[in-house]
Amino acid sequence: MTEYSWHTPDPVTQPEFYSDVPAKRLIAWVVDTIVTIGFSLLILPLTGFLGIFVFPALFLTVGFAYRVITIARGSATWGMRLTAIEFRRMDGQPFDLSMAFLHTLGFTVSMAFVVLQVISVVLMLTTERAQGLTDHVLGTVAINRKARY
Repeated sequence: MTEYSWHTPDPVTQPEFYSDVPAKRLIAWVVDTIVTIGFSLLILPLTGFLGIFVFPALFLTVGFAYRVITIARGSATWGMRLTAIEFRRMDGQPFDLSMAFLHTLGFTVSMAFVVLQVISVVLMLTTERAQGLTDHVLGTVAINRKARY
């Protein structure tokens, strides 16, 4: 296994940062999907309802933009914020716009191919940092947020 100089919490000495992250990511995905459907339905009248003929493409575009914008602004989508998780780079820093774009691109490609999505889920459930396929490729991680007082 490749040795990284992670500055994110160590899963052995600080397992609380990774506790329940896969389940929280699933809940966040459901919330984000509902939000994306809502935004897509709000945009539909602006297309003169012609967008209904290309609704999958509209949904994909809206979802991509939603993920990039929300992740770039707070290192988490609204669903992730609701479940108190956030993305971090290997150096422990939150995502910037380019990392949000790359992570969203990886997520979108993984969602497009069932095999890649299955691999991603298996990795989230079996690796000590609960990283998905895109996280492994980019060297990122989803962790539980620290409590803010």
